[in-house]
Amino acid sequence: MQRYFVQVAYRGTAYNGWQSQPNASSVQETIERCFSKVFGNTAIPIVGCGRTDAGVHAKSYFFHVDLPQDWVEEHLCFKLNRMLPPDISAYSAYKVSSDVHARFHATKRTYRYFIHHQKDPFQQDQSWYFQQPLDFTAMNAAAQRLLGTKDFGSFSKLHTVVKTNICTVFHAEWVQIEDQWYFEISANRFLRNMVRAMVGTLIEVGLGNLTVEDIDTIIEAKDRSEAAVSVPAHGLFLWEITYPFLTEK
Repeated sequence: MQRYFVQVAYRGTAYNGWQSQPNASSVQETIERCFSKVFGNTAIPIVGCGRTDAGVHAKSYFFHVDLPQDWVEEHLCFKLNRMLPPDISAYSAYKVSSDVHARFHATKRTYRYFIHHQKDPFQQDQSWYFQQPLDFTAMNAAAQRLLGTKDFGSFSKLHTVVKTNICTVFHAEWVQIEDQWYFEISANRFLRNMVRAMVGTLIEVGLGNLTVEDIDTIIEAKDRSEAAVSVPAHGLFLWEITYPFLTEK
């Protein structure tokens, strides 16, 4: 068996997230179905770099797969793209050793959350239309309070099974591009719903309902009820995954 790392992108609008689940369409199931057809209806499981929730998009997502025969990397992507629906694309593939893991060997993950102030039918599925004015200077000051290694339980979805809520945030910033803003955050790992809860909380700072200093109090509480409600899923993108063995190429 030869292990491959495959980079894909997907628009999550039509899917109930990345992970396969009963009675719901997922990105993982859609890709696995393509591999199964290639190999005579044999089940070919794939392992993703993480989960994305229903409606969340990915500009760059990696999974690994063990295939029963060698493929030229470009031919593998070509074959997948011929079979995948229009909202999933395979960008690149890499032969790797059998001990390399898509989830456990990622050293940094980056998300972006997009919002826009002017109604735009072409952004409705990929950015959150938010009409109220926001103080982005205060929001960026608050975002700096997220940096470092901390317990982010206040921003985690309740009743999830994880060993720890401690994550290391490397970067957090609001950036303007023309009439649109996005929040970019990079960390070694993320908890479920963490980015959307953070964005919702920073929005409250921008509206003047919370102070910059309130972010410290929310983090220290380790209580989901202390943070703001999560923003809608459709503005969120998994933007980049970093692997040392790929950056060296």
